[in-house]
Amino acid sequence: MTGTVFAAYGPGLINMRAKAGDAPCTISQKILGPRQRGGGRPGEPALLAVDQIVLTDGVESVIEDARTRGLTKKTPVELAVAYDGHPTRRAGEPDAFSVRQALAHGLVVSRAGMGFAAPVHTERFAAPARLCVTDSPRLAATGGASMLTLTVTAADLAQALATGTILARMPVTVSVQLTGRLRPFVSATDVALELLRRGTIDVVQKARARHGVPVVLEFGGPAVRHFSIPERAHIAQIASEVAAASAVFPSDERTQVYLRDQRRSKAHRVLTADTGVDVADVVQLDVGAIDPLVRGPDGVVRPVRDLAGTAVDSVLIGGDGGASMKDVLTVAALLKAKRVHEKVALLFAPPSRQILEVLAGSGALAELVSVGARIIEPDVGVLSQALYPGTQLRTCLALGPSTTRSSDGGSAYTASAETCAHAVTRGEIGDPRGQKRVVRVTVPRELPTDDVFIVRR
Repeated sequence: MTGTVFAAYGPGLINMRAKAGDAPCTISQKILGPRQRGGGRPGEPALLAVDQIVLTDGVESVIEDARTRGLTKKTPVELAVAYDGHPTRRAGEPDAFSVRQALAHGLVVSRAGMGFAAPVHTERFAAPARLCVTDSPRLAATGGASMLTLTVTAADLAQALATGTILARMPVTVSVQLTGRLRPFVSATDVALELLRRGTIDVVQKARARHGVPVVLEFGGPAVRHFSIPERAHIAQIASEVAAASAVFPSDERTQVYLRDQRRSKAHRVLTADTGVDVADVVQLDVGAIDPLVRGPDGVVRPVRDLAGTAVDSVLIGGDGGASMKDVLTVAALLKAKRVHEKVALLFAPPSRQILEVLAGSGALAELVSVGARIIEPDVGVLSQALYPGTQLRTCLALGPSTTRSSDGGSAYTASAETCAHAVTRGEIGDPRGQKRVVRVTVPRELPTDDVFIVRR
């Protein structure tokens, strides 16, 4: 049995504390503690029960490995989902995996075209106080819905499929306290970029070196209530970029409303960190002091004014967790009655089918098309610029050097939806505050939840 990269937290058994409730606990401790099934002495891994498994790559090999570990019929976990992220294939190219084989072992299959794994899973399956394991660091986005998602090895995924458990060690926590309120033309993307710019990775690495263990980011503070669940998910997705194992937000009234709108009210659980809990370190961030930011191909985050005038070949809205429904509606409102620049390709990769349906029903999709947007498939190749090379400004976080620079020398800049909308009609990066037109959009409460592309046995 293989183990994840976690190690024991300090001298105490935090999992036992979480069960007994005799000491203040972090969100991570409250999730992991009750799932301990054995072991867990200081310095030793514990056997933890897994609630959900998400597979985005090598599905068939993981299932085959699980069969050698004892998987016979249905996996014992609460939910296992396999995502097909390749809707565009050349003639003769094999399918990503056998749907029949996946269904035979109790997996749910998200077919090609349903959307990218992170936003779809957040909408349809993520639940507070659950433990999820996956092969994709982008699934840290589910922390926006208060689910702790760990990126583990293929062997660990096979073990989880076969037995419903993984061998893991407890993490330490770095608390990120958000205060203030966002100013116009500043969004959750800028919050994520500001955390990168301020050196959160240094805080995480110091905590990991000091305790000898990986770190989970836990968000809190009075500003959290101002962010929707998709916005929280976008912020949580930076976990791997700052060397954290995962990220998680508290579950509150906004979480309850979000799950109700998704027709999943029964999944809601209240989940917050206790007062006075011990953490490895604390990061304080006043979101009201953040300016529009851009992350360059070199990974450095700068104020947008420092890169003003940089020409772009394409602007990508959406992607894997790259834009919330509110973001896309904002872009449509900002670009209404305008035209895309003659040297720019405006690409819209719908994060999920639900977002696409809402845009179509509200008329926002027609507005994007009239501006000159091209609707493209939610294919993972979009993120690596394999399909659209050149200099690109996009809303989707790169998550690693492999997706910041393409093989032909193209490069990707990451910015908010407002900054991207500003570049669409000008052909270059610029400060969105120069538009001086603040738009107010309303996200519909009646959301389509017919999972036509999700297959269950």
